Amino acid sequence: MEEDNPGEGAPFLRYNLAVRVLVTGGAGFIGSHVVEELLRRGDSVLVLDNFSTGSEENLNEVVAEVPSAAGRLEVVKGDVRDRELVRELVEVSEGVIHLAAQPSVVRSLEAPVEVNEVNYIGTLNVLEAARGKGVKLVIASSSSVYGDIPELPKREDMVPRPKSLYAVSKLASELAGRVFWKTWGVENIHLRYFNIFGPRQRHDSPYAAVVPRFISAVLLGKRPVIYGDGFQTRDLTFVKDAVQATLLALEKGEGFSVYNVAAGSQVSVLELLNTLKEITGKEVEPVFAEPRPGDVRHSRASLEKIGKELGYRPRWSLKEALKETVRWYERAL
Repeated sequence: MEEDNPGEGAPFLRYNLAVRVLVTGGAGFIGSHVVEELLRRGDSVLVLDNFSTGSEENLNEVVAEVPSAAGRLEVVKGDVRDRELVRELVEVSEGVIHLAAQPSVVRSLEAPVEVNEVNYIGTLNVLEAARGKGVKLVIASSSSVYGDIPELPKREDMVPRPKSLYAVSKLASELAGRVFWKTWGVENIHLRYFNIFGPRQRHDSPYAAVVPRFISAVLLGKRPVIYGDGFQTRDLTFVKDAVQATLLALEKGEGFSVYNVAAGSQVSVLELLNTLKEITGKEVEPVFAEPRPGDVRHSRASLEKIGKELGYRPRWSLKEALKETVRWYERAL
């Protein structure tokens, strides 16, 4: 392997062309951006996705953005709950980025067994497939594992207090990962993503996140819905920064580790809406609704650990990231 420094910040990983990186959930929002960056850097990429939340359109956009990707992207339609399929794909991979999940707090309350099967059992399948193979895993976790711990910023050494079954499934996956490392030496790095947003994020799902919901509403002249009083805060993180952290974890992560992936700042939901109104020049008034079960009140990450150990630094300001995201939705809506 050799490192390539694309500019300011820590270097990314560059594989030889013959090496495959398996990305589960690679047709999804975060996954497609990870696939795009891997292809830009010369990797061969194997995607596993059941297209329940991901889409062929995301991968078509990736190929359009990276014309040199021809012959280096292979897509398998399948499910991480299929243990034999997961085993076969891990067998031919040099590294695995496991992003496949049911990503919604609300969905986990509606269908707890399904969410547990996808998020926890799916992760167990990936961990088991890597046992004895010498394959490093990077696994998507979530800031939701912290729950409503009042202390800010959230640090990885805090005792988690999950408020939703989605958060429980992510925490259970982390705990399983620790056992696989201690017992069988399976290297697995878990990334606690904080409120990732950016192009290709779905706005039309009942479980859509706040940024795509607000952008689509503002651009279409509709009134965005705020669940709660709007003073709840989020550590909004641009997807390109999340990709940077994910590839650094694949390159530099060791043993079993857990890292926050975030911007390291916080903004209220009302401030977010006001910023979008400023960017778009559109005036809309929100509709207020009851807070949703499982939602946390305040969120902001400490980036001390990931900065020190992996060299991660967020590169995008919130306003510039929102501008790029709005531009994509202006074309897509």
